[in-house]
Amino acid sequence: PAAPFQQPRRTSTGWPIPDETDSVHRMSSHPLARLLAITLVTVTLSGSALAQSAQVQVLSENGKAKVLYEGPEPGTLIQHFKDDATAFNAKKHEVIDGKGVLNNRISEYVFQHLNEIGVPTHFIRRLNMREQLIREVEIVPLEVVVRNTAAGSLSQRLGIEEGTQLPRSIIEFYYKNDALNDPMVSEEHITAFGWASPQEIDDIMALAIRVNDFLSGLFLGVGIRLVDFKMECGRLWENDLMRIVVADEISPDSCRLWDIKSNEKLDKDRFRRDLGGLLEAYTEVAKRLGILMENERPAGSGPVLVKG
Repeated sequence: PAAPFQQPRRTSTGWPIPDETDSVHRMSSHPLARLLAITLVTVTLSGSALAQSAQVQVLSENGKAKVLYEGPEPGTLIQHFKDDATAFNAKKHEVIDGKGVLNNRISEYVFQHLNEIGVPTHFIRRLNMREQLIREVEIVPLEVVVRNTAAGSLSQRLGIEEGTQLPRSIIEFYYKNDALNDPMVSEEHITAFGWASPQEIDDIMALAIRVNDFLSGLFLGVGIRLVDFKMECGRLWENDLMRIVVADEISPDSCRLWDIKSNEKLDKDRFRRDLGGLLEAYTEVAKRLGILMENERPAGSGPVLVKG
């Protein structure tokens, strides 16, 4: 019988790790080796906490909203937040000056508090206004979406009016593949194709519930409703032990956040739906969380966008 299909292990950049017994393949075919051999790029990070060493190596392809760089210690990476705003798998794209600064600060705030309450994450510390030091993990190729209120694709798929409170929180899985528009998948798909084991799915769902409980309370306390959010998880290897941790980012880019009184959108839907005022919305979230002072604007922010 044919051998069952197994998804290869992946690095934090999402690249497959080749079979270690195949030394020729490891040296010549690994995407990381090809990238470093063919398109090795060094960049100067002006204003970076690591600028004393002047140059670091890019370790990942340019992501839609972030770039990963080699970290100062083995097992670490630097996550750089860009000002790019994208939607519909980058079919819609714009650069909004200051957005990366806000996402970095908000994500730092969330991950720091998750670490404090015992939710394991990849976050170590913020380095500067645009960068974080994180642990290198194998990204599980799934987007985990937790929904509390009907909105977005759920409303479209099931014909439920946006803003309808769901009977209970719903967890959905989407396969991370831009070419396929990140299709929704079931636990059966996930285990059949080796993207995650049944135990890992249980761990991911347990983390998703804990993160949802924390975020719902956090935002409710500042007058914001957590409609839904997306999170990603990774496998953190410590010697021969592995555990699932929360990775990527949690920010208005990955959450639907509505003002409790007015239902004003304070998230990336302002960009998706051409409402305008994205930077102001993200700034409002940061101010309510106490990250920015009342009259402070993110460093490097450009002209104020007109609210829709």
